[in-house]
Amino acid sequence: MKNEIVILDAKQKLAEKGKIKYTGRTLAIELMDGSKYTFKETEEIHTFMEWKRLGYKVKKGSKAITKLQIWVPTVKENEDGIKTTKFWLKNSAFFSESQVEKGGEE
Repeated sequence: MKNEIVILDAKQKLAEKGKIKYTGRTLAIELMDGSKYTFKETEEIHTFMEWKRLGYKVKKGSKAITKLQIWVPTVKENEDGIKTTKFWLKNSAFFSESQVEKGGEE
């Protein structure tokens, strides 16, 4: 399963439990078979490093809102210069929008 689907599913479950907020917007997805799925949009969740890459910092003392297994790539180059990519499942901690603030490096 793709990381995006794992995260989207987790966000919906977290919102249903009241652990993250809804934005008030509704999203619609049309699947390849033509069926449509609508759901309430939730606040974003990302890993610590992804929030940092986006220019945010996790507020001091915040605990991860959830931990999810996501696919992470590892690229290796052999002596002939040929690169190979392997994917492995990693348990990653996720933080919500309400746990971060705009900011630079600590």
